Amino acid sequence: MQESQVAADGGRPLRITLLSYRSKPHCGGQGVYVRHLSRELAALGHEVEVLSGPPYPELDAGVTLTTVPSLDLYREPDPFRVPWPREFKTSIDVLEFGLMCTAAFPEPLTFSLRAHRVLRDRAVKPDIVHDNQTLGYGMLLMKRAGLPIIANVHHPITVDRALDMAAAPLRKKVSTWRWYSFLRMQKRVIQRMPTLVTVSENSYDDIVRDFGVDPAKMRVIPVGVEHDVFVPPSVPRVPGRIVATASADVPLKGIVPLLEAVAKLRTERDVELVIVGRAKEGGAAARAIERLGLEDAVRFVTGVSEAELVQVFGSAHVGVVPSLYEGFSLPAIELMSCATPLVATTAGALPEVVGDAALTVPPGDTEALAQAIKRVMDDPELAATLGQAGRDRVMSRYTWTSVAEQTVQWYRDYLGEKP
Repeated sequence: MQESQVAADGGRPLRITLLSYRSKPHCGGQGVYVRHLSRELAALGHEVEVLSGPPYPELDAGVTLTTVPSLDLYREPDPFRVPWPREFKTSIDVLEFGLMCTAAFPEPLTFSLRAHRVLRDRAVKPDIVHDNQTLGYGMLLMKRAGLPIIANVHHPITVDRALDMAAAPLRKKVSTWRWYSFLRMQKRVIQRMPTLVTVSENSYDDIVRDFGVDPAKMRVIPVGVEHDVFVPPSVPRVPGRIVATASADVPLKGIVPLLEAVAKLRTERDVELVIVGRAKEGGAAARAIERLGLEDAVRFVTGVSEAELVQVFGSAHVGVVPSLYEGFSLPAIELMSCATPLVATTAGALPEVVGDAALTVPPGDTEALAQAIKRVMDDPELAATLGQAGRDRVMSRYTWTSVAEQTVQWYRDYLGEKP
């Protein structure tokens, strides 16, 4: 990149390195964030590289991918696998496997250490190293080495831990607690980062409270949506179809209360629930489906392309975000971008994300959820109003171009640069 070039804001083009310890394509939130932010940063005239562990992201033209291989201990279809001896090449590999054997989740730590090794040996350093919620000790090594490392925290994982611990049977409480042992590390790293960004005012408050972060170091920049891809449907919606997204079969996503609401609705009307995600065998969702006799009314779709996801969202009579907590909610703004009438809970950041574009109910309230879905299904005028309000809200607040512009301003403020 030549010095004579300028970025879209009139400042110098920046060499930006985005770090993501795993970047699952399509439905994985980290993969969505990394792909679209990197593309828009490049479109603004910056030189963008993504360092990612497996599963690797899908990136657009103009963005460089540097893979950071690991033992990939949680890959499908053999999660928690035992690697072959020949796979162990460094001490970090040994650390990764050893931590997994103690029921801990090692990826944030081991990816951060590997990323530090990649960047420390380079002759040409990035202008900015932007960590996407890895928050491993390798970030502190980068800081000590003089690399300009800053980070974003989508939401405090302390909330996930609290909900999972409350739902875990007694025999699994120790292993559940061990799984979240990386939180001690993340708290230490977060407190030492020079500047942080999060995606909502609710997450801002939670991070300051749970991690003891200086509020002056925090900034709020929302997540975006591809508004020209997630568009209103050109064909009629499917009557009675409810669509929700659950990237993981965990209590946090509120799928069980939604299933119970669907069971109530089925007593008086034909409804179908389509869940974008996977039901864990023997998990809470699978048990609830069997208990409620919903085998013929619930369908899970996984591994769908972005185009297929848009079709699913556009086919919904009602979209639902039943979460018990959300630091933001990418599925909410994707549904809103498709002008899909939305019902959401008041958990976490959802009220500030959806605004007046959804009917809201208390988290975990099965009866209220069923009544709100029924109200939208029975009132076409209300459904149309909610759908249009959602689309308008996306266009005014949640485009990726806007997110990238705000992110570049965050970079320049940290570097002390003015365009």
